[in-house]
Amino acid sequence: MIITFPISIWMCLKIIKEYERADVFQLGRIQADKAKGPGLILVLPRIDVFVKVDLQTVTCNIPPQEILTRDSVTTQVDGVVYYRIYSAVSAVANVHQATFLLAQTTPRNVLGTQTLSQILAGREEIAHSIQTLLDDATKLRGIQVAQVEIKDVRIPGQLQRSVAAEAEATREARARVLAAEGEMNASKALRSASMVLAESPIALQLHYLQTFTTVATEKNSTIVFSLPMNVLEGTGGISYKHSGKCFSLCSIDLFGDKSTYLSAPAVALTSPGEFWEPRNLSFQMTP
Repeated sequence: MIITFPISIWMCLKIIKEYERADVFQLGRIQADKAKGPGLILVLPRIDVFVKVDLQTVTCNIPPQEILTRDSVTTQVDGVVYYRIYSAVSAVANVHQATFLLAQTTPRNVLGTQTLSQILAGREEIAHSIQTLLDDATKLRGIQVAQVEIKDVRIPGQLQRSVAAEAEATREARARVLAAEGEMNASKALRSASMVLAESPIALQLHYLQTFTTVATEKNSTIVFSLPMNVLEGTGGISYKHSGKCFSLCSIDLFGDKSTYLSAPAVALTSPGEFWEPRNLSFQMTP
């Protein structure tokens, strides 16, 4: 007896891991309202029987199942449910199979009350509703549903094309509205700019010259541009040749860099030495 006592004590000691709990049954009845563990527990041979319960999070995959929506559209929906056991005493029986079957029927009942557009647009809200229903149904079994996710919603190919066409039409309508708003804002800005330029003619001439400078940076070689004659006043660099009552304007250097000039092949004067008026004026820039 003394020799076998250490061996008997060693056989009565059991180790329970941190993520496990032990339900101890003494002569067929549960010993306490709270499960034992983690750590070292004492179990009497032939009298006590213990059952380990895993408290880790369990992943339950919902297989694809056909669902008829409220607007009579057949879809295939699959998902995943995350749950864990929070009460080892309440979950002493095998509750995993019951939770799996409940996770299959609850999404079908919830999605059957929604239209296809609501299912596609409100997955998070629908998943939250399914989670609430599952949590209320499994709470008495000691299970807490942590999260429910809808992985995929499959619809027929013809319906996919219809949905894509509807979405494309919506995007085109939105693009037209944005383009119209942009044109309206641009017209308002041009109206304000025209009012400012109308109040100051000098600003209009400076705007012409700034346009010439901007165009000169491009690769264009010849540009014909309508130019008012008062722009040429005070520019300098005008040279011409006298030939009776007809003058020929050779060049007008606008910016002093010999790269931008005006040419007028025909210039008629009413009388020599008074004023000139070009009939054909072209604006030319050399790269």
